[in-house]
Amino acid sequence: GPVAETFRVIRGVVTEEYVRSTQGVFQFELSGDGGGTWYIDLKTRGGSAGFGKPPVAADVVMSMSSADFVKMFTDKLKPFTAFVPGNSSIKCNMMLILSLEKML
Repeated sequence: GPVAETFRVIRGVVTEEYVRSTQGVFQFELSGDGGGTWYIDLKTRGGSAGFGKPPVAADVVMSMSSADFVKMFTDKLKPFTAFVPGNSSIKCNMMLILSLEKML
């Protein structure tokens, strides 16, 4: 589905440079089609992304719909806009969100 395809693309663009400059682990709690727990690890050497819990503790936990997640990663929705009250929630260091936005 669209979420799995988005993570396939993310895995293809994760570089050591992103890992070095970001130093954060993002966990996504997605609802709807393709939902569940997904992660992007930009802290551990080499980085990784995929389905399930991250290999190390998450620095950022985002809860949102799968549709909003795909929109966010296809540049149709900015991360800050995605978190208007009632649509989703976020627990994190806001500087890491800015780093994630640069990757997009």
